[in-house]
Amino acid sequence: MAAETVPLATPRGRGLVAAASLGSGMAFLDATVVTVALPTIGRDLDADLAALQWTVNAYTLTLAALILLGGSLADRLGRRRVFEIGAAWFALASLLCAVAPTAGLLVAARGLQGIGAALMTPAALALIQASIAEEDRARAIGLWSGLTGVATIVGPFLGGWLIEQSWRWVFAINLPITVVTVLLSRRCAPETREAGELGRLDAAGAVLGAAALGLVTYGLVVAVEDAVPAAVSGAAGVAAGWAFVVRERTAAAPMVPPRLFSDRVFTVTNLLTLGVYAAISGVLLLLVVQLQVSLGWTPLQAGLATLPATLLLTALSAQAGALAQRIGPRPLLTAGPWVAATGVALLVPVSAGDGYLVAVLPGVVLFGAGLTLLVAPLTATVLAAAPEDLAGTASGVNNAVARTAGLLAVAGLPLLAGLSGQAYSDPDALTSAYRTAMLACVVLLAAGGAVALVGLPRGVAVAGPALEAHPAAPTCGGAPSLEA
Repeated sequence: MAAETVPLATPRGRGLVAAASLGSGMAFLDATVVTVALPTIGRDLDADLAALQWTVNAYTLTLAALILLGGSLADRLGRRRVFEIGAAWFALASLLCAVAPTAGLLVAARGLQGIGAALMTPAALALIQASIAEEDRARAIGLWSGLTGVATIVGPFLGGWLIEQSWRWVFAINLPITVVTVLLSRRCAPETREAGELGRLDAAGAVLGAAALGLVTYGLVVAVEDAVPAAVSGAAGVAAGWAFVVRERTAAAPMVPPRLFSDRVFTVTNLLTLGVYAAISGVLLLLVVQLQVSLGWTPLQAGLATLPATLLLTALSAQAGALAQRIGPRPLLTAGPWVAATGVALLVPVSAGDGYLVAVLPGVVLFGAGLTLLVAPLTATVLAAAPEDLAGTASGVNNAVARTAGLLAVAGLPLLAGLSGQAYSDPDALTSAYRTAMLACVVLLAAGGAVALVGLPRGVAVAGPALEAHPAAPTCGGAPSLEA
């Protein structure tokens, strides 16, 4: 269904971008503040480490597994309709999170939140792409990226303050934001959907992908305490993953077209994404928990600790993208992970009694500098490597890869460090596990730089239009875009 396009300079154009930004910003904000809230949630609900892992992973799992399906539904059923349904679903799930009396119910509600985000997040950008006048589209997407980045910057302030009142407000605040979001969408966004033949939805692919991620994640979470169910679950997850690959190779309209991965640059950059975003997710989780449990910091102090990295990423990502256009992305995709790895290495010794300026700030700044070199060129390189008719799918695939990386990191790093049960609340046990897991993040980042150095051709370039149309959203505190 075709619809009129809206100039950005009009009230409707600005309102449409505001609605899309608020919707995306809610998802990013939740990713930031829930991580900061984990120790408080654990104490209040008497939750063990596995429950806290699932508090993060239930959301990431459903989002990563269904985000491509959500984009397909938006194209078929209407972008505004799916965006508003996703926002309303997200709000209702947030309400369930806010009133959850037990850790189990909180985890279930977080999974429902992820479904809402999987509908809302791709539809938000699609609203802008389909409804803003073509000559204003690049500016509108840049504005969306900047406004959603504000959610990442505000997250530590707002989230830390809310957690000190009650962690339940972290979820309850989504309700008034959703009301404003849906009202703006209703008033300002025309309805659009694809008029051509899109083929059947790849529902089987979505189910197999979700099963593979869920079974592998469950196996990693329970492996410390129960090896047999972990092995069974992991094997079943691998089998589901194999079935997913077979399905995508044979489906008439696959969710993940295999021809995308016939391009070497696309494959290498997604492999780089998997390793680097696993490390990013691990660092952001481990550091804020270590600062609260072992150093005795408040949620607000711990949340603000990573703010310099976010500010660097927000302020300088455009310049990094422009530099990638001039010199090619390979040097930046090699140096960025290595600089970030150096910053994480400086954070490994952080323990009780350390101060922020000497022990934490230098590592956070280097970590942020590395991400600044990495994020925008990585996004642009992925999109430039994809055929033009699959640009949106390529963006969704890279987003799903980044979120899957975070999912596996939150499940696997505690296993690697031998942390389980209530040990996360013991400063000595946590510090030992923290150092082991942070060293693993250093290795992942260093390996990511090596993958870029060896795997990317010397002459690979980033096209200006691809970079301009698909800016990377800031990642500190959430996923891509940690998130888009």
